[in-house]
Amino acid sequence: MTSYGSYLNMIALNLFVYELTGSAFGMGLFLAVRLACGAAAGLVAGPLVARVPRKRIMLWSNVAPAATLVLLVLVPPAGRTAVLLLNAVVTGGGTTLFLVALRSAVPDMVGMDRRDRANSLTVIARSLAMVVGFASAGLVVAWRGYPATFLIDAASFAICAAAVASLPLTGSAAHESPATPGGGRPGRTRATLGTLLVLMIGLRTMDALGSSSHNSALPVYSALIDRADPAGFVSRFLTCWAVGNIVVQQGIRLRAKSRGRTVGAFGFALGTVLMSTAFILGFAGLPTVITMAIAVGAGCADGLTEVSYANYLQTLPGTRRDRVFGLSATAENLGFGTGMLATSFLLDRLSPFAVVAASHGVTAVIGLLFCIGLWRHARRTGRAGHVGTSDRDHRDVTEVPGG
Repeated sequence: MTSYGSYLNMIALNLFVYELTGSAFGMGLFLAVRLACGAAAGLVAGPLVARVPRKRIMLWSNVAPAATLVLLVLVPPAGRTAVLLLNAVVTGGGTTLFLVALRSAVPDMVGMDRRDRANSLTVIARSLAMVVGFASAGLVVAWRGYPATFLIDAASFAICAAAVASLPLTGSAAHESPATPGGGRPGRTRATLGTLLVLMIGLRTMDALGSSSHNSALPVYSALIDRADPAGFVSRFLTCWAVGNIVVQQGIRLRAKSRGRTVGAFGFALGTVLMSTAFILGFAGLPTVITMAIAVGAGCADGLTEVSYANYLQTLPGTRRDRVFGLSATAENLGFGTGMLATSFLLDRLSPFAVVAASHGVTAVIGLLFCIGLWRHARRTGRAGHVGTSDRDHRDVTEVPGG
């Protein structure tokens, strides 16, 4: 529900800000404040989660945005600008804190051997929430206006808060989870793990930058190919993307159940390459049927990257896991925010295909180099027969595809 509220919020509030200020600059400023607060929250998320119970953080991360939305409905027109800025701060920071606390808490809630299923269900729910949130925003605003939309949005956050209150979480993150991946040679493994984490977060940042390009370019591209109904193309594209995302989760869960292995670092890198390639092809002007098939493929690859990235970071010990998820959230917000600024500038000068190809092309090349590096490392260590992470020995540092 919090994801639905966030996506509904993103559309409805942006439209409201644009109408209130009468300028694209005002809307951009609102989005910039929200992204900046999300990035800043990532820096404090690790220490905060280590000291404050995760349930409390997740609870207030939903209560606070709900309260600001209700306040926005009640406040007189003269005070709306201040409340909007407050909402941007609270929603940006709260979303980051909620995601960091949730992702880090998954192994403690369901156990290490079931985190694949939990991560997959989370990705499925967020994919559906994105499609429903984006699709319903315009309809709800047109049907009942902004006040009703904001109250529906606030209700979605309140429902999520109620669900969080029932979660089996106690205490803070001062706990220890299973051993860090790659056990056996502590010094060498720690150095290898540190390098791998830096590379994964770096690739995740480029992934976010690439995502900003296709999110910005999609409405522009839709208007170019179907001026009569640009929203229809966007809706179909995102729906196909969500279908692919859901389909791949079934495969991930079946693989984990049958082989006892999860997808990890290599799955993340490979999924990033495939996703970036698919999004480039999606803007290449191909026939609609082919483009929709490509959107399904992009969704599959995107789902693979989401689960494999979370799976790998969740194998870290508790307090380190919290810090890494926090730093990752900061990097993702900075990558997405920087990308939004760059693509909004470039789309006035270049075609949507050129902008998406440049952004996702760089990401695909870096991801491919990452895949090659993992493969070569695995060949040197004699572990080229596996992919992902085994929950028995956490060998994902060196595992790559094989039989």
